[in-house]
Amino acid sequence: MLFDVNPGSVRTEYEILHLMRRLIACFGYSHFMVARLPMAEEQRFAECLVLSNWPAELVRQFDAAAIFPGSPLAERLRRTKLPVTGGVELLQAAERSDGRGVIRQLQPDPEMARHFAVLLHTTSGDPFVAVLSGRREEPAGAERAMIYLALVQVFECLERTFEAGSVIREKLSSREIECLRWAAAGKSSDEIAIILGISAYTVASYFKSATRKLDAVNRMQAIARAMRMKLI
Repeated sequence: MLFDVNPGSVRTEYEILHLMRRLIACFGYSHFMVARLPMAEEQRFAECLVLSNWPAELVRQFDAAAIFPGSPLAERLRRTKLPVTGGVELLQAAERSDGRGVIRQLQPDPEMARHFAVLLHTTSGDPFVAVLSGRREEPAGAERAMIYLALVQVFECLERTFEAGSVIREKLSSREIECLRWAAAGKSSDEIAIILGISAYTVASYFKSATRKLDAVNRMQAIARAMRMKLI
């Protein structure tokens, strides 16, 4: 199996998604996920997630269960630079009570029975985890090395979108970022207007300009892109 990447030809998030779909098809996986490795337990999974084809309901449940920061997967990756492999137990957490209720086990998806995960770092040293999931058995030998190299190549392309996000951050005003952040937290335009002490018309104007700068088609896509770029 051969998976080649020409980093210079990949510039957009859509192209990176296409690359990841090619990668999992090449190596026999069905799902992928790239997320910032959380360094504190209070970080929500949705805030860490960068790229994924996970079912939306699984992302919601995984986020609500607050499993990711203390999962066996995250703990093992913090202690090694080698790939981590395993079954559904990697993305589970033992039931416990932490004052916010019992964190329950998630029902495993039969299409995500086995996982191959690696720890990757940006050039500035920020840790990220890339996970491939599917039914296939654990890769070994040369194939294991090829998968690791392929993920490194794709992540190099993905990091370029982070740099683009930094440019967009400079273009977005502080008010535009505030509006996007409050909207991501579930606030309406009227509520944001009250919080920021401005009119609802002005809030709508900030959303319109932020949507244009993020090259999005609507407010929801602008929020999603801003979150993926770690702007909010």
